[in-house]
Amino acid sequence: MRGEPSHEWDERAMTDTTARAADAAPEQDEAAPAAAAPDPVAELAREAADLKDRLLRALAEMENLRRRTEREVADARSYAISNFARDVLAVSDNMGRALAAVGPELRAAADSGVKALVEGIDLTERELAKVLEKHGVRKLEPQGSKFDPNLHQAMYEVPDETVPSGTVVQVVQPGYTIGERILRPALVAIAKGGPKAAASAAEPPANDNGGTASEQE
Repeated sequence: MRGEPSHEWDERAMTDTTARAADAAPEQDEAAPAAAAPDPVAELAREAADLKDRLLRALAEMENLRRRTEREVADARSYAISNFARDVLAVSDNMGRALAAVGPELRAAADSGVKALVEGIDLTERELAKVLEKHGVRKLEPQGSKFDPNLHQAMYEVPDETVPSGTVVQVVQPGYTIGERILRPALVAIAKGGPKAAASAAEPPANDNGGTASEQE
C-alpha cells in the first residue's frame, strides 16, 4: 500500500513539470521574433550613408561636367577661326610672293605708280599679319633655328658645312601657330654635312586638332 502514494506523487510531479514547460514555451516563441527584428536606427544610418555617397558622386560628376564645358567653350573661342585663318594665310602667301617677285632693282627702276602699288601691297600684308596676331595667329620664324618636326616640315636638304646639320637654312613657306597649337607647319630646307646639332628637350606645342605637327601629317 505504501508504493501507491509514491506512484501518484510521481505522476503529479510530471504533470506539473509538463504544465510549466507548456506555459514557458509561448514566452520563448514570442521573444524569438523580437530578437531577430532589424534595428531601425542602424537601417536609417545605412540609408543616410548610401544617400550621402550618391550625393557626393553626383556633385563630383557635375563638377567634372562644369570643368569640361568651360574647357570646351574656351577652346571654341580660341580655335573656332582655325579653318578661316588657314584660308586667310593663303591670301597672305600670295601677297608675299608678289612682293618677292618685285626685287629691289625693279622697285628702284619703277615709276611712281608701280612703287605706290608695291607699297600698298606691302602695307596690306603687314596689316593682315597684325589682324591675325590680334586673334592669336602668330607667324613662325624658323630661319637659322634647329629643325623641329613638330613645328617644321622638311622639303629638301642643302649641303652646308658652315652650320650644324639639321639647321633651317631656307623657309619655303612660313608656318603659323594659333594659341598653343600648330595651325600650319613651316615648309623649310635644312642643312646637311655640318656638325651635329645639340638635342633640344623643348616641349612642342600641339596643333589645332590637339596633336603635334608631325602627328598631323
